[in-house]
Amino acid sequence: MKPTTICDEWLTIEALDLEARGVAHRADGKVVFAAGALPGEVVRVRVTRSKAKWEQGEAVEWQRTAYTRVEPRCPHFGVCGGCSMQHIDPQAQIAFKQRTLEDDLWHLAQVRPQTVMRPLAGPNWGYRHRARLTVRLVHKKGGVLVGFHERGSSYVADMQTCAILPPHVSALLMPLRQLIAGLSCPDRLPQIELAEGDAQTVLVLRNLQELKPADRQALARFAAQHGVQWWLQPGGPHTAAPLDPQAPGLEYTLPEFGVRMPFKPTDFTQVNHRINQALVSRALRLLAPQSNERVADWFCGLGNFTLPLATRAASVLGVEGSEALVQRARDNAAFNGLAERSRFEARNLFEMDAQALLRLGPFDKWLIDPPREGALALCRALAEMQVAGVQVAGVQVADAQAGGFRSPSRIVYISCNPATLARDAGLLVHHAGYVLHAAGVVNMFPHTSHVESIAVFERA
Repeated sequence: MKPTTICDEWLTIEALDLEARGVAHRADGKVVFAAGALPGEVVRVRVTRSKAKWEQGEAVEWQRTAYTRVEPRCPHFGVCGGCSMQHIDPQAQIAFKQRTLEDDLWHLAQVRPQTVMRPLAGPNWGYRHRARLTVRLVHKKGGVLVGFHERGSSYVADMQTCAILPPHVSALLMPLRQLIAGLSCPDRLPQIELAEGDAQTVLVLRNLQELKPADRQALARFAAQHGVQWWLQPGGPHTAAPLDPQAPGLEYTLPEFGVRMPFKPTDFTQVNHRINQALVSRALRLLAPQSNERVADWFCGLGNFTLPLATRAASVLGVEGSEALVQRARDNAAFNGLAERSRFEARNLFEMDAQALLRLGPFDKWLIDPPREGALALCRALAEMQVAGVQVAGVQVADAQAGGFRSPSRIVYISCNPATLARDAGLLVHHAGYVLHAAGVVNMFPHTSHVESIAVFERA
């Protein structure tokens, strides 16, 4: 079949794939992935790519529509690649994510949670407090574009508004296009990164060449007019610096724990402040740290979980791969008066082994919050401690517990990738002696197919 042809048969959509595309089968058994189609719908598909066993394209004609279909709020839906699920009822989106989590746990690890937790959900619109906007000078479209990439393309969508950005940031998209077009080097400014705190909005402008004084003055006027701050980033993230050094810094709060978290706009923080507050609260309730317990927070970042844990536990060790983030976490601990109950180490957790784990000493409980790659080395090291003796500093320790190690009684695992969570859950359940007590989704990114989740493991 040639590209961009209409499929010659009506197809019944059976499911959604991980990119929120409808999945159907032709009469000859060939799989068809159809963007814009929902389970239960009967559609015709414009095929844009064809292989021997599958085709992909987009739904263009409907014989039957699903009850879960809603009208997308954003006028750019279907062109912009920022959201793929705006045409699905929000509750159905969450159900899809929960099903994805449970399917991955079972099919990839043969694990089922004893309890499926109620999903964590918050605002469906205006939630995105972090975003990376691409900037392009496109003469054919009349000048500068600022926004997300088009779906499946390197082109920038011609966006005038964005419903998932905070309203005051969405309102800046057109003024930003005019501003950048008026600078001396609009073709050398490829990116604007948004970082929103509780009281400040920072825009980090990636500048591939030095800006002229007139450019800096234009940025300063824009900042004063719209109540934002500009940072300039001529190189890597470490080169980012404020245009106005006197401008107040960014911070977000975790009110339940009396914690304030200063951060830099290039630091990793969660995109959804409301959900982050709820997630930290749920994680600590599930972990239930006691005043006499020692807790480990793996992949601790700025201390998003570490510092709340320090208000409950006897002591907390936060471990993170980036030395810069570790120093920021130490600063945040001192800022919040929690330095005595928390300490931080920089360590490559993707190279963790049983010996390194034993050297860190015993912990009563663990919290794990890894990136998309998961925590394979950490979980594998824990499993190794249960099944074999380990050697530390040249001395054979036949029994890890005799060597001062004890398995944490409870592990709370925050995941941004259900596939790697499932892989690690398989290790913890089948090899490290844990049961998956509970699991559920966290709707950190409404209208996208991104699945965030939380799982609780208890020592069997």
